[in-house]
Amino acid sequence: MIKNKLSRENDEILDYSMFNIDMVEFVNRNKIESKTKYLLITSLTNKYTYVFQRLNSKWDLMYKWRCTVGKPSTPTITGIFNINGRRTAFGTDKYMVKYATRIKDGYYYHSILYDSTGSYVIDDRLGVAISHGCIRLDTNNAKWIYYNIPDGTTVVIK
Repeated sequence: MIKNKLSRENDEILDYSMFNIDMVEFVNRNKIESKTKYLLITSLTNKYTYVFQRLNSKWDLMYKWRCTVGKPSTPTITGIFNINGRRTAFGTDKYMVKYATRIKDGYYYHSILYDSTGSYVIDDRLGVAISHGCIRLDTNNAKWIYYNIPDGTTVVIK
């Protein structure tokens, strides 16, 4: 009996036995559905975001990108979500992020950190757990998601 399962809202169960081992096998074995032709998976353990595209009723891995996730005191949410909105940029008087695509509430996929004017990079670290809960990506990757991943796309974060 596999113990690492997570319930979806519609009471379906995902089998996480292949998660972080073979992500293509994980998504196809679980027959994960998305309202769009895309699917996003983020591994908090390995700190990678995977972009899949549906081809002939199977999920095909398009991209595997290094990412930064939430630190222990401000963790990234886990579960199954749907992309629902975008912000070109947001920030504080100390920093700004670009190309933010909403996962849920205040959690986004977005760029690395820029100064408050967006002129220069102040923190480009990826592959670490240092964010306030959002998932940071290289700016070009965040931009790709921002412009190509439609609302309704399924996101799995574990």
